[in-house]
Order: sequence, then C-alpha cells, then structure tokens
Amino acid sequence: MNTTRRSLLQVTPALALGALSTEFTLEASPAGRLKQSACKWCYSKMSLEDLCRQGAALGLSGIDLIDHDQWPTARQYGLVPAMTPGAGTIPNGWNRLENHDKLENEMRENIALAAAAKVPNVITFSGNRRGQNDEEGKQNCIAGLRRVSKVAEDAGVTICLELLNSKIDHHDYQCDHTKWGVDVMKGVDSPRVKLLYDIYHMQIMEGDIIRTIRENIQFIGHFHTGGVPGRHELDDTQELQWRTVAKAIADLNYQGYFAHEFVPTRDPITSLGEAVKLCTV
Repeated sequence: MNTTRRSLLQVTPALALGALSTEFTLEASPAGRLKQSACKWCYSKMSLEDLCRQGAALGLSGIDLIDHDQWPTARQYGLVPAMTPGAGTIPNGWNRLENHDKLENEMRENIALAAAAKVPNVITFSGNRRGQNDEEGKQNCIAGLRRVSKVAEDAGVTICLELLNSKIDHHDYQCDHTKWGVDVMKGVDSPRVKLLYDIYHMQIMEGDIIRTIRENIQFIGHFHTGGVPGRHELDDTQELQWRTVAKAIADLNYQGYFAHEFVPTRDPITSLGEAVKLCTV
C-alpha cells in the first residue's frame, strides 16, 4: 500500500504542456456541500478511466494523486485532478537544507504544469527526522516553503504539506502533529501554502479531530479520509462518525476538496459509493 503511493509521488514531471491543452466541458455535480474526491492508488485493480467514470456517477468532483499524463482522463469525466505531485517524497522533504535547491526546481516545474491545466493543489512533505530535532526541522521547512510560496501565489496553485502518522505507517516522519504543521504555516504566512489534513493519520496521532479542524481551518487546504483502525471503509467497524466529521467541515464553509483515501476490502465502487453518500451533508 505505502510503496504504491510512494512510487506515485516520486514521479518526475516530463509531460509537455501541450498535451494538457485540451478543453473539457463536462463538470461533475458536487455531492452536497463538500467537493468529494478519491485517491487513485487505493483502486489499483481498476483502470483510471473506470474509476473516473464510475466515480463521477457517484457524485465525485475530483481524483487525487494522479500524475500529469493522467489529468486529461479525469477531465474527460468532469473530474478535477484535486491533488497532484508537487515536490519531494515522504522520507525526503523540506526539513533538510541540502534538499531545498532540488525541491524548489521540482516545485516550480510542477506548479507551472498545474497552473497551465487549472489544477488547484500540489502535494509536498516535511521528510523524516533521522535524528533531527523538531524545531530545526520546522525552521528548515519554513525557509524552504518560503522559497516557493510566491511562485504558488502568482500561479494560483496551493502547495499542501501533508500531515502523516509516524506511529503506524510512516515511522520517523516529522510533520506528524497538527501544531507542528500549523507552526510551519504561520512561519511561511502564505495564502497558497496550506496543510493537507489527513483525518486517518491525525486520528492515530492525536484524536480530537473536530475541535482541531475548527481551530485550524484557516491553515487547511485539503482533507483525506480513511477508517481507523486499518485504513479501510468508512463504516461501522471504524471509530469515527464520519458523517459528523463531514458536517463539521462543511459547516465551516470549507471550499476545498474532501478526498477519500481508504483501501476497500469489499467491492471498491460499492464501498466508495457508501462513503460518498455518508459524507454528503
């Protein structure tokens, strides 16, 4: 599971902008007040075209974590590539000064591609600690993201730094608590640098999901879901009441995407449809 996602996010952009110039007129109808999306890597046994076609019929507005050459397929079915490659990988990110030149070049290239195709968000990561203290890592992330924040502002693309758990899935990852991520956001101080608040990961690390979201919504640009424990369906085997969480987010007048990143254990489209319905508020 993690290898599949990590492999996707290590893709180096090579697609010419001309291939993205096709105009698509279809638009999926948002499900309720939240624009729901789904992460492609969770549906590895389905083609992207099948996921987009069936997802659009369920009421999805976007598809997450697809690469540049896959954007036209999503657009064909009226879906927005809602979260796409930005810079870095989960273990190697902005917390190391020696990474900054490479990450800046990578981010500039991906922001240009996203802006040309009207793609709203690109993903990025803190990197792993590897013995580094959290304050040093925080200041390095602030300094690095400041190097690309004006580029993102000028392009109208949002850079999203993902919060991940370091307890189960991504041992040693540094951006593993909301407060640490919010401190980075405050230090960068840009309307185009936000957090990707992954509810699955933060339920594992912190809990207290709704209050934390309410207090920090101004720093959040994107959401991911996933049932705890196990990162599976949003059903009665899980410890969160997902409809309550979705309603709390919608009540904040949140305008970004709310993307499902759970690994189905049953028929994938049935499970996705149940999640979309549950979170339609």
